[in-house]
Amino acid sequence: MPEVFRFFGFSFFFYSKEHEPPHIHVEGNGGVAKFEWNGTGFILTEKEGIKTGDFRKVKAVIDENADIIIKRWNEHFNK
Repeated sequence: MPEVFRFFGFSFFFYSKEHEPPHIHVEGNGGVAKFEWNGTGFILTEKEGIKTGDFRKVKAVIDENADIIIKRWNEHFNK
């Protein structure tokens, strides 16, 4: 399970046996979320137990680091 990075007590990662489209899982502080790449940005597809303030931070980290997430996805899956 490659961890891409860790911020604000949240782990941003993907599983080794993933599926398309590229996406990132987020877990921490009692909550989980999943964001999928739609070709121009990451959109929320699942969310449970993440407080509003934490969610804003998580979304900002993903938006600001979308290029890193895609790069790591491609490296890991040899794209």
